[in-house]
Amino acid sequence: MTKENIPAEEADLSTKANLSDKANSPEKANLPDKESAVFNTAAELGGVELLNARYKKQNFSRHSHEGFTLGVIQEGAQCFYRTGGNHIAPQDSIILVNADEVHNGHSAADGGWAYKAMYPLPEQLNSVCAELGSFKDVTPYFPEPVVHDPELAAQFRQLFEVLETSDNRLLRESLMYAFLVKLIHRHGRSRLPEGPQTKVQSQLHRVKEFLDDFPEADISLEDLAQLANLSPYHLIRAFGKAFGLPPHAYQVQARLRLARQFLRKGQTLADAAQSSGFHDQSHLHRHFKKAMGVTPKQYRQSFGF
Repeated sequence: MTKENIPAEEADLSTKANLSDKANSPEKANLPDKESAVFNTAAELGGVELLNARYKKQNFSRHSHEGFTLGVIQEGAQCFYRTGGNHIAPQDSIILVNADEVHNGHSAADGGWAYKAMYPLPEQLNSVCAELGSFKDVTPYFPEPVVHDPELAAQFRQLFEVLETSDNRLLRESLMYAFLVKLIHRHGRSRLPEGPQTKVQSQLHRVKEFLDDFPEADISLEDLAQLANLSPYHLIRAFGKAFGLPPHAYQVQARLRLARQFLRKGQTLADAAQSSGFHDQSHLHRHFKKAMGVTPKQYRQSFGF
């Protein structure tokens, strides 16, 4: 049984115990205690968002990203939910979360955790997959939330170091492609196409599409239930089972995606909050930090505003 497949309670307790034993080591004592997060965008593949962070108290709410989450644990350990269960990612492991997959995250060690992550969009990975015959015209799927691949982890770190310190376009692009091709080849799978939608699935997708298209809309549960031709209670249960979040929580994620679009264009924090359906700037700030690990201001600044 691999560590990532250990039941959540046992994995959390055993990993915390092991990591706590190391808490008094000289290496541990020298780790900085302050949380930090640096968000920026690499120009490669049309723009890939990057995060370099150290957290101790950060507790990510259940959320999703339009892109994949590919991360390497630098120090400590992280516990996170994905694919119906909790998983432990210790130092030197790689975290893999598929696009639009609901997940969360918090520390699995007393000293917190440090990691580097990138968030390539499906279409960006598809462009890389064109180099791999088995993935042609198919978006890759990563079945394992945590993989232990020291060679690939070292290559991931090298890529981040170059992206952070070098402006040599040929080197940056070469390392980006080399890493992503090896990651997909070693740990990616081709996901089988979904069969025809059932009537209920079609009704639920109607609601999801509305929330995606009009996230800022002030719509009631009763309105959504009528749109789906389901009872409010049935809608809440079925929607959560199908998409990992109840309708109101999914709406928050859709609003965050819209807010990020506005912030990338340089819109003010207050205007972005109002335009994407949040009550005010503080409401946006609270949800943004819990989902992204950085504040809306930090995110906006990473695009030069």
